[in-house]
Amino acid sequence: MTPPGRLTLDLDALADNWRRLAREVAPAACAAVIKADAYGIGVDRAAPALYRAGARIFFVAHAAEGVQARAALGPQARLFVLNGLESGAEAGDYLGAGLAPVIGSFAEYARWDGAGPFALHVDTGMNRLGFALADLDPARLKAPALLMSHLVSAEEWAAPSNARQIAAFDQARLLFPGVTASLANSSGIFLPARPHYDLARPGYALYGGNPTPGRENPMKPVATLEVSVSQVRWVEPGETVGYNGRWTARRRSRIAVLPMGYADGIPFGAGSTDAAPGPEVRIAGRMCPLVGRISMDLSLADVTYLPEGAVGPGTRAEVFGPHAALDTFAGKAGTIGYNVLTGLGKRYERVVKGG
Repeated sequence: MTPPGRLTLDLDALADNWRRLAREVAPAACAAVIKADAYGIGVDRAAPALYRAGARIFFVAHAAEGVQARAALGPQARLFVLNGLESGAEAGDYLGAGLAPVIGSFAEYARWDGAGPFALHVDTGMNRLGFALADLDPARLKAPALLMSHLVSAEEWAAPSNARQIAAFDQARLLFPGVTASLANSSGIFLPARPHYDLARPGYALYGGNPTPGRENPMKPVATLEVSVSQVRWVEPGETVGYNGRWTARRRSRIAVLPMGYADGIPFGAGSTDAAPGPEVRIAGRMCPLVGRISMDLSLADVTYLPEGAVGPGTRAEVFGPHAALDTFAGKAGTIGYNVLTGLGKRYERVVKGG
């Protein structure tokens, strides 16, 4: 049986993206964030490709992700767990898989009890995880393997928080001289201040997301989502399409039915309504708007302006990829590319290129 859609994963583009970022941050080192199943790409595919490209330090969110990543990477890579020493976990659970927690509180630090290498997370403005700058006391904290923080608004070059966080992180570094320091995420790499320090931690940009919103994307697309048209039908002026009749045809309209829905990771609110436009997909060389509410398994595209013989059952629609930017699709759908990538459903056929 043919799956409803195809998700093509370009591992050569993934590797090229890591090399591009590594050049950008040199002489600092470049890590790779592979949390959330490598942003939906699949950690078993992505992690080895990134290692072959040259990455040696990796970050996951949870310890269970770290165990999976270790199996994909082998013993040589260094793996840090961003969420720290998780509740109910023991130091031995981490050490057995070669994982180092990113510790952000004295309670975690006491539980770790010097069991092995760890990273120290200082909160410079996120107010989420990490030690407050005022609480950092080298007399109470053994020197970590890594000192790190996380930028709040790195994608906004003019945000005042960037300068404040860099200044706070510089203060933290003075307390731990000689310790490897890391602040920049994907967008942080491209900040004019270039806060690369010793180690950058790109995530989203590796997978093709634009780390510089509003500017040209310097990264190659890694994921391409395509589905085949199921049916094409005419809708008369004044008729509505989809649940609750949120989009009304203003002229005789040709509608293509696409076998993808919110169960497949397409945002529920993605379709155009009478009140607001939505994202577009590329069919027969032209961008065509999604219309009406997204169903669990189906979406609708307005293909009226395509030549009548150009689209029919089996015609491919590119949702995002080389000709339809992921960030543009996500933004017009009212969300972000991170959300789309990490929410991709299991029903798509996965096709791996390169690597």
